[in-house]
Amino acid sequence: MSIGRRRELIEPEHPQLSITRQCELVSISRSSYYGPGKGEPTENLELMRLIDGQFLETPWYGSRQMTRHLRRHGHQVTASGFAA
Repeated sequence: MSIGRRRELIEPEHPQLSITRQCELVSISRSSYYGPGKGEPTENLELMRLIDGQFLETPWYGSRQMTRHLRRHGHQVTASGFAA
């Protein structure tokens, strides 16, 4: 049975069973009941592809070297993530 069909079996106003318990009974996570994930923003996906590609070429790069690499490609990042 698909997740969509199992989601339809849940009754939010059920007098005795909470949504959490109903999700357990139909074997879906509670977050699946409330909807699909939002996914990663496009900018994050672009950065991840760039990091993965560079890592395959230079697996010895640490965070500082990877930060410099990303900056050379026009991204505003710090060693701990995005610049504020």
